[in-house]
Amino acid sequence: MSALVLTLRARPPQRVDLSPLTPARLREAGDVARVELASGNRRLRVGDLFDVTPGDPGEIRIEGGCDRLDFIGRDMAEGMMIVEGDAGAYLGQGMRGGRLRVTGSVGPWAAAAMDGGFVGIGGDAGDFLGAALPGAMRGMSGGVVLVAGRAGARAGDRMRRGTLVVAGEVGPHAGSRMIAGTLVALGAAVGAYPGFLMRRGSLLLRRPAERLLPTFADCGMHELGFLRLLAASLRGNGPYGALLDGLGIRVRRLVGDAAAGGQGEILVWEG
Repeated sequence: MSALVLTLRARPPQRVDLSPLTPARLREAGDVARVELASGNRRLRVGDLFDVTPGDPGEIRIEGGCDRLDFIGRDMAEGMMIVEGDAGAYLGQGMRGGRLRVTGSVGPWAAAAMDGGFVGIGGDAGDFLGAALPGAMRGMSGGVVLVAGRAGARAGDRMRRGTLVVAGEVGPHAGSRMIAGTLVALGAAVGAYPGFLMRRGSLLLRRPAERLLPTFADCGMHELGFLRLLAASLRGNGPYGALLDGLGIRVRRLVGDAAAGGQGEILVWEG
């Protein structure tokens, strides 16, 4: 059976909460066009915004995506969602399983508090990618996020587990307050002070950061075999899976942040 297709008729005048549109919820919803969505202080139905092409709710395709469509894939646990175009804030928030792919760019807090599954972003990601929600103590704690473009400030803030890879530039304070997990930044520029107050975890950089905190100790060059395993683990994710291929295993290792226990590491590829 073909996918369930939702085609956006026009850019909505206000932001819209699409969290009800996950495979598990729509499988039990009956008439998809009558599912209610929140938009500011108003309630809308799916049929008010989208043309609905019936199909298997285990695979949902949103065509004509835009930056006012928030909470796509929130708490998703199974199935597949594809967004043709951009998406708004909180993409994949609290996601536990399944696969979510966006061809365009996404807003802030994508993959916030994510526990599992896969998120692929074909464009750029806003601030707080894979981070903790405001007031929360736990950021991304599982799963894989691959971004083909850039990411904003504080990517991986309070990250606990999982793998987050950004092919382009990242903003300041990447990996801030990181507890564990792996964050990879492959772009030509890395914003100031990556690893701010990180306790553990690994932050891998293709280029040296704009400014580094003095609370990181330079431990010299190392050849780390686990980088081959990391690259192999990402293969099979379509156009995103080969981001680490060919980078080698020789890196400069910096250990810190000494202001937070000093058990984390920043690895910078040679050259």
